[in-house]
Amino acid sequence: MAHARCEQCGNLTPPWDTIHCGSDDGSYQLLCTLCFNARIAESTGATDFENVRLDPIRMNDCSGESHQFHFQVRLLGDRVAMDAFELRGDIPAGYRFQLIGEYDDDVLVLLGRLVEKIRRALSVRHIDFRERQIIDSTVRGRIEWDESQDGHLPLVVVDGKEVSWNDLGRMLMSMEGWQFRLDIADPSDEL
Repeated sequence: MAHARCEQCGNLTPPWDTIHCGSDDGSYQLLCTLCFNARIAESTGATDFENVRLDPIRMNDCSGESHQFHFQVRLLGDRVAMDAFELRGDIPAGYRFQLIGEYDDDVLVLLGRLVEKIRRALSVRHIDFRERQIIDSTVRGRIEWDESQDGHLPLVVVDGKEVSWNDLGRMLMSMEGWQFRLDIADPSDEL
């Protein structure tokens, strides 16, 4: 995917670091995250908001596989959302994490908390992908859109890998007769 030009500063920006920002007159502008945050800070009076771009970091999971995480910090009025995600090309894919904090929180403190959240998640495997089975009867992941199903069935991302709903169902059949609990949580919540 090609980089887009921020309509405020004019910088070429990767698609994952842009936001379609609406205005009172109903029009939209494509803004880079820094310009979006500056606009929100100005409109909310959050003059002490630390508007920064964070460099990607690389972390290993419990199997020794390396994962590179990119970051996006967005001001949401009196709150700030910090997202960490892997990329496949220019599109977020694989592991994704989010942390919500106060707009005046120290960005490096939030980053430290988010890195710890990532570290905890990377320390556990839920699926043995070689054997195609669930490990230790617990699965944690994220629900995504499955283009091949046209919205009729979800795609789940477990251990940073896409798993079709049918494949997850086949894995669950090894536990036929067992009980289960399905908890749905906001992306910023700890599982």
